[in-house]
Amino acid sequence: MPARPRVLVAISMHPEARARLQAVADVQSWPADLQGLREVIGGYEGLIVYSARFDGDIFSEARRLKVMSCHSYAEELLAAATQRGIRVTRVPSLWDTVADMTLALIFSAARMIPQAHAAVKAGLWGRGDLKVGFSGYDVFGKTLGIAGLGKIGAALARRVQGFEMRILYCDIVRKPDLERELHLEYRTLEQLLAEADIVSIQLPLREETRGLIGEREFRLMKRDAILVNTARGAILDERALCRALQERWIAAAGLDVYAEEPIRADSPLLTLDNVVLAPHLGGSTKECDLVLVEDTIRVLTGQEPLHPVN
Repeated sequence: MPARPRVLVAISMHPEARARLQAVADVQSWPADLQGLREVIGGYEGLIVYSARFDGDIFSEARRLKVMSCHSYAEELLAAATQRGIRVTRVPSLWDTVADMTLALIFSAARMIPQAHAAVKAGLWGRGDLKVGFSGYDVFGKTLGIAGLGKIGAALARRVQGFEMRILYCDIVRKPDLERELHLEYRTLEQLLAEADIVSIQLPLREETRGLIGEREFRLMKRDAILVNTARGAILDERALCRALQERWIAAAGLDVYAEEPIRADSPLLTLDNVVLAPHLGGSTKECDLVLVEDTIRVLTGQEPLHPVN
C-alpha cells in the first residue's frame, strides 16, 4: 500500500477543511511565520501557507514537494517553484472574502454591535438605556474613502453600491474605467481623509506605506469618522491611532490587522470602548480553506488543480 502524502499546513485551518485534507494525507501544523521551514520542507509533498513570500532558494530543499497552495505569493517565488515543477495554486475569491470582512467591520464599528452584544450577554439590558449608549452611526448615505483601489478595494466599492454612498478613492495610479463603472471620485490621500465619513485602508505594505497614516493624518479626519483596516497593521502608526481614539479625534475604528501580531497584552487598544478588534480573520473562512485543500488534494492525486497560477 503506497504511503500517504504528507502536507505541511501553516495556516489556521477550518475544522471541516482540515478533516477533508486528513482523509487523504498526513497533516502537520506549522507556525504561520514559517520560521524553520527550510529545515523540514524536504519531508513534505504539499505546503499550505497564507503568504508565500520566502526565499525561493528554499525549494532546493523541497525535494518531494509537488504543490504549494496559498493566498498570495511573490513573483520570484512563483518562478522558482515553476522551475522545479512545483504547482502553485491560489484562492481566487480571497479578495471578495476580505471585502466582506471589511464591510462587516464597517457596520460593527459604526453600530457598535460587539459592544452592544457584550452588554446584553452581561445582563445589562433593562438596567440602563442601552439604546443611548450604543446608538452608533448610519452607514447608508455616507462618504466612503477607500485608500488603495486594488482587488479588495474594488470589491468593497462594488459591495456598497446599494447603500447610496459617495465613494472616494486614492491610489498611486488613477483607474478611470472603475471610476466610470462604480461612480468613484479620485482624491489624494489627504483629501480623502478630510472628506470621508468612513475610511477603509486597502494599501499594500511597502517601505513608502509603512507608518503612512500617523498623527497628522488622523487629525485631518472628521471627528465622527470611522477608520477600518483590513490591509496591514504597520501602515498605521498604532500609537497615534490609540491617541486618536482615546482623545476622540475620530469616532471609532475596526481593526483586523496590527503592527504586531498577536496583539500585545498591554496594547492600549484593548482598553478602548470605541474600537472593534478581530484576530486577522480577513481571509479565514471555511470556503477559502476548502479551496486550498481541494487544490492540494487534486495535485497530490495526479489531477489538475482548479485554481493554478503556474
